[in-house]
Amino acid sequence: MPSADEASFTDADRAWMARALELAVHARDAEGEVPVGAVLVLNGVAVGEGWNRNITLSDPTAHAEIQALRAAGQALSNYRFPGATLYVTLEPCAMCAMAMVHARVGRVVFGATDPKTGAAGSVFDTLVSPRHNHRVEVVGGLEAEASGDLLRRFFRARR
Repeated sequence: MPSADEASFTDADRAWMARALELAVHARDAEGEVPVGAVLVLNGVAVGEGWNRNITLSDPTAHAEIQALRAAGQALSNYRFPGATLYVTLEPCAMCAMAMVHARVGRVVFGATDPKTGAAGSVFDTLVSPRHNHRVEVVGGLEAEASGDLLRRFFRARR
């Protein structure tokens, strides 16, 4: 999984990840959900936003990334987003990674790695697998400490 140092991220990358972190905080504070947020950006505009809603919706597929992709599909009346970048506070799981492949997302930028179920290089390399007819550019580590800290504090408080 390619991880970039902070200097390689653009100001736009930082701004969009800041928005994803706001959505993660919303998930935790407003809905009691695991704090993960996501923003899908196309041509410099947020076309879909999401946060974890598994508990709220009683839906195991309601991850932040899926919510953002669904919102973008509704907004754009399309299910494919070539050239879009998805910013997410936690490394995507296999389900979310395959949704991004099917949606033809161009790039994913994530915060914290997920050493248990990460599918952007930690456990699986789903997004760049040569078995797929589309590959998603992957860059991890943007606001990794803030993203990871948010998750660690959430789970400590639940124990």
